[in-house]
Amino acid sequence: MVLTNKAKLRLAMSALAFGLIDLSGCVEQEPASSDSDLPDAIVYKTPTCGCCQKWVEHLQDHGFAVQTRDTGQLTAIKDEYGLPGDMRSCHTAEIDGYVIEGHVPAADIKRLLRERPQAKGLAVPGMPLGSPGMEVDERRQAYTVWLLRADNPEAFNNYPARNLE
Repeated sequence: MVLTNKAKLRLAMSALAFGLIDLSGCVEQEPASSDSDLPDAIVYKTPTCGCCQKWVEHLQDHGFAVQTRDTGQLTAIKDEYGLPGDMRSCHTAEIDGYVIEGHVPAADIKRLLRERPQAKGLAVPGMPLGSPGMEVDERRQAYTVWLLRADNPEAFNNYPARNLE
């Protein structure tokens, strides 16, 4: 079961209220950036693609505000962003100046936004089973999240195969 941020907060508040969490030893710290600090995502997709909509929901579940732009001109948008043909997928997003191509996990996008590397963005080519929006039970094909550098893409994160029998 995947919990939303709101559900996690409710659980934590309940645990605190029932005395299951002791905060007396906590040291005062700078507040960490919250999901409300995340930039908006603009997602270009076709209006009938269910996996694209599931990926939009994945971003929303991880704190991103998302604007969707349904279009029949995805190839032109991908060309405009300069996406290499072998890095393309079914939808394209723009988040804080970075292009996000395909079923990239929100955690990798958040890492990209924290680290701010010199790159065009991230891509998950194709539509790998088990990537966000492409979930089927607990199965997952191995896939790589690519950092789109000016010269050559480089691996940003790798996800191993799981439960493919």
